[in-house]
Amino acid sequence: MKISLKNLLIICLLLTSSLAASAQVNCPTGFNSSQCDIVNALTTAVPFLRISPDARAGGMGDVGIATTPDANATFHNPAKLAFITTYDTKEDKEYDSKTFGVSMSYTPWLRSLVNDIYLAQLTGYYKINKMQAVAMSLRYFSLGQIQFTDAQGNNLQQFRPNEFAIDATYARVLAKGFSTGISLRFIYSNLASGQSVSGTSISPGIAASGDIGFYYNKDIKIGARNSNFAAGLVFSNLGSKISYTNSAQRDFIPMNMGIGLKYSIDIDKHNSFTLATDINKLLVPTPDPFDTTGTFPWKDKSVPGAIFGSFSDAPGGAKEEFREFTIGVGAEYWYDKQFAVRVGYFHEAPTKGNRRYLSAGIGLRYSVFGLDFSYLIPTSAQRNPLDNTLRFTLVFNFKQVKAGEDAPPADAEPAGGTSRL
Repeated sequence: MKISLKNLLIICLLLTSSLAASAQVNCPTGFNSSQCDIVNALTTAVPFLRISPDARAGGMGDVGIATTPDANATFHNPAKLAFITTYDTKEDKEYDSKTFGVSMSYTPWLRSLVNDIYLAQLTGYYKINKMQAVAMSLRYFSLGQIQFTDAQGNNLQQFRPNEFAIDATYARVLAKGFSTGISLRFIYSNLASGQSVSGTSISPGIAASGDIGFYYNKDIKIGARNSNFAAGLVFSNLGSKISYTNSAQRDFIPMNMGIGLKYSIDIDKHNSFTLATDINKLLVPTPDPFDTTGTFPWKDKSVPGAIFGSFSDAPGGAKEEFREFTIGVGAEYWYDKQFAVRVGYFHEAPTKGNRRYLSAGIGLRYSVFGLDFSYLIPTSAQRNPLDNTLRFTLVFNFKQVKAGEDAPPADAEPAGGTSRL
């Protein structure tokens, strides 16, 4: 791929949000941004941290904050990990103590634009006992082969920009049906090291961040049917800014707040159904589209100032603030705990990125092995960089002891049981 440094930055911007389908609306003379609608998407560095890596969530509109725990809880909500279980479809038994598992996910990204960008994630977890779990994960993002050029289009050198994040997660049950979890993260972003722009050398960006999540779920009996309600709250990527030069001005990483709800029900012995939704908001400053200084003053905010100010700093006021929330809804049907069908929808305001798409997916489970697949179906009439996005996930869950060992204290126990796969 032949590309200049300027175009490389444009590609990185597309990773944060798709191209807005609506053209910018210019404010008439004498009006400000609170009196007219403008395209004013939030942008951050290392946006790959907000790309959902697993195919299960991908098939449900990127919903995962309160869904049934699995290995990919390390991305969606670390608190869920405390309630993770291993269901052996061959033995028809569930294990929730001293189990461990591995998840591997692969996502070709922006395939409607280029053919060599991808996201991969490897996650491993270990359930210490019925109260605690730990996990490690590696998320790797490749921007493919890049041919750098100068302003005149002359070739400079080839390069493979890449980014990765390494996570360590700990989750614990605090009370019956309630848990919390934390993740610590090291972030490395190498987009154009060795190059220079206007005499300024570019080096890899390094940052550190953390997640904190809360998860609550409760079994409910409706007639003869078992059902389960769950809710989750997670603050993710709370951490330092990042820079690729020795400039004093640094960029925010995608700090985010997410709220999730889920309800699942066992229709009968062989059929179960889940409905879930997630609402997310980036905790970063909103740019001022009418700033003419070229100094980007919103980037100078401190991290705490950006987090707390993100709920009231939109130039368009409350109307624009509400548009910065994204929503995903998803449904999952399981037959005999072995075959799943998923559908979902994701919505982002047209002036905030305009990512709007349907998703669909399937899942298979047999003994300790699982396979998930999802497909993104854009709903915009115009071509979208996210068109036809595919996700693939392999999962392996293993048990070490028989069910019933290591009973928890009376005041705390893992969640019970609907649609646990």
